[in-house]
Amino acid sequence: MNRITLGIIKEGKFPPDFRVPLTPRQCKTVQILYPDVKIFVQRSPIRTYKDFEYEIEGIELVDSLENCDIILGVKEVNIDDLIPHKTYIFFSHTIKKQPHNQKLLRAILDKKIRLIDYELIKDKFSKRLIGFGRYAGIVGTYNGFLTWGLKTNSFVLKPAHLCENRQEVEAELKKVVLPNNFKCILTGFGRVGHGAREVIDLLRIKEITPDELFTIDYNEPVFAHLELEDYFGRKDGKEFNKQEFYSFPELYKSIFSKFISCVDMYIPCHFWSEKSPLIITKEDLKQSNRRLSLVADISCDVNGPIASTIRSSTIGDSIYGYDPQSGRETDFRNENAIAVMAVDNLPCELHRDASEDFGNELMKYLLPALLRDDPDRIIDRASETDLLGNLTENYRYLTDYANGVI
Repeated sequence: MNRITLGIIKEGKFPPDFRVPLTPRQCKTVQILYPDVKIFVQRSPIRTYKDFEYEIEGIELVDSLENCDIILGVKEVNIDDLIPHKTYIFFSHTIKKQPHNQKLLRAILDKKIRLIDYELIKDKFSKRLIGFGRYAGIVGTYNGFLTWGLKTNSFVLKPAHLCENRQEVEAELKKVVLPNNFKCILTGFGRVGHGAREVIDLLRIKEITPDELFTIDYNEPVFAHLELEDYFGRKDGKEFNKQEFYSFPELYKSIFSKFISCVDMYIPCHFWSEKSPLIITKEDLKQSNRRLSLVADISCDVNGPIASTIRSSTIGDSIYGYDPQSGRETDFRNENAIAVMAVDNLPCELHRDASEDFGNELMKYLLPALLRDDPDRIIDRASETDLLGNLTENYRYLTDYANGVI
C-alpha cells in the first residue's frame, strides 16, 4: 500500500488566522483510521493548537511541507509559500472572481497546483459539506446580545475572543437580562442560522410566528425565525414561489420594512446573491416609527442588502453605529443610532472550538472521499484546478479572471 502524506500548513495570511483544519487529537485519529496516511505539521508560532500539542499526540513537526502530497490549510496561502505540483485544500475565495485573489489563482495555475476549495465540497445534491458557518452563527449571535447589553446599558458580557472556550461563552450568557416584549428576528436556515439558534435556545427566548410579532405584546422576550416568503414578495402580488425566487430573484421585492417598526434586534444569517433584492434600504431605516435598534449582521455583505452595514468591523472593535438620517457612521450608543455588529471573521473568536468542529466535518465528509472511494465525485467537483495547470471544466468561467481580465 502506497503511503499518502498530508501536511498542515503554517497559516501565513495577515491579519493572522489561528485556526487549524485538524486538531492534534484529530490528526492522531486520522492516522489510526487510515494506516497508509502520515501527517506532518509545519511549525507555527501562532496557531491556537501549539506545536507541542501535536508532538504529544505523536504527530511529526517539520519546517517544510515539500515532501507532502496533499497540503491542508484554512485561509488563502501566500503566493510565495505555494509549492509547485502539490494538491492544496483551503478556502481560496476565488470562485466569485474576488479581485484581491486574482494573482493567487494565477500563481496556482502557473505552479501546476491542484486546488480543492472547501467552499466547493458538496454532496450530490449540491449541499455544502464543509464550513465554519455554525461557529459564525454562535459567535455572531453572542456578539449581538453583547451589543444589546452595551447599547441599553443593562449588562456587560466578556468579548468572545477573550473567553477560553465555548463553555465560558455559555457561562457569560447567564448575565443576559432582556426586557419583557423584547422582539428579535433571524433570517437564514443554513449552518449559520442553526448556530444562531443554539445561542437563542440557551437564552430561553420564546419562539413565536412572524405574524405574532405584530399582534401581541409579551411579558417575556420573544423571537421569530423568518422564512423567505416572510420578507420577500412578488412584484406583481402573485403567490411566493421559492424555486422561482432562486431562479428569477428579479421578479421579487423586499417586504421586510414592516418588521422595522415592531422588532428590537435583527440577526441576518442568510445567504444573499447580488441578483436578489435589497432587504433593508436607507429609506426603510428612516421610518419615523422605527423600533429596530440593533443589527447583528453575521452575513456581513458590506454595502449590500442591509443598508446599515456600511463596513465590516473587527474582532477587537466589533460595534459601530449607523445614523439612519445621514446614512453615516456614528456612536452606536447615540439614542437614534442603529448599533451594527458586522465582524467578517467571527469563527476566529473561538478558534479552538471552531477548529475542532471544522475538523470533525473534514473527517466525516472530506477525508473518506479524498483517501478512499468517492462515488459521488465530491473531490473532482471541488477541484478548481488540476496538476497540469488548467482550470477544470466547471471553473473555466474563471479563465479571464485568472488572466487578469476582471
